[in-house]
Parts: sequence; C-alpha cells; structure tokens
Amino acid sequence: MTEDDPLLGEAPYAFTRHLGMELADWSDGYARMKLPLEAFLLNRHGAVHGGVHASMLDTAMGYAGCWTGDANQPQMCLTLSLNVQYLSRPTGTLLIAEARKTGGGNSTFFAEADIQDDTGELIAKGTGVFRYRKRTA
Repeated sequence: MTEDDPLLGEAPYAFTRHLGMELADWSDGYARMKLPLEAFLLNRHGAVHGGVHASMLDTAMGYAGCWTGDANQPQMCLTLSLNVQYLSRPTGTLLIAEARKTGGGNSTFFAEADIQDDTGELIAKGTGVFRYRKRTA
C-alpha cells in the first residue's frame, strides 16, 4: 500500500512496515494483508515464526473492525483476546491474511481471519475480541 492510497487512506505503521506487511484491501468489516516471506521471519528450524502468524491475524482483524471510510476520522482498537490455530507450513512465497468482522457493539467487536499462502495452502486461522479506543478530537 502506498501512503497516498485514497482507497485505504492510511500509511503503514512502523511494526507492519518492519515486518513487510502490506494492507492490500480494506472496507467495512473486511481487511486483507499480504506479507512476502523473508529469511528474517523464520524461526530456528526454518519455518515462519508463530508470532508472525499471530501478528498478521491480529493486525488484519483489527483493521477489519476499524473501517470508517474517512482517512481523517480513523478508528483504533485494542486486542482483548486472540486465539490462533496453526494448521500448516507455507509452501509458497507470500502469506495472505483475510479478516472479517463478525459482530459486536458500540465498544467491542469480534473478528475472524485466516492465512493462506500464494499456493492456496491454509496456514493458520484466528479469532479475536477487540475494544474500540475512544477517538480524540
């Protein structure tokens, strides 16, 4: 995502930029993140570190619940709980997380997400509960 992308409206923040995560699509109740696999994301036995999967799921779900449609009125959230199921190892070169807001109210929301690689292999799934942060004027 470019910093001036009018569709997505937000520049990547430092942590996602550090990992190489890119917000590829974002709309009401939905977000898709992409992450090219690099050597620094691997654990000591050559697999993608589980924390990378968890971070990607958490980030995608947070975005899915925080769409406002107005880059000048961003909504932020805090993760209250995160559950991750590790299912497989990627065989491709790109991780793709898709997240959906599944419910909630005025102060909290629920979301689910999955990660596939660019070959279609299902890598991980997650669910989360998030609290909206109060917007500052």
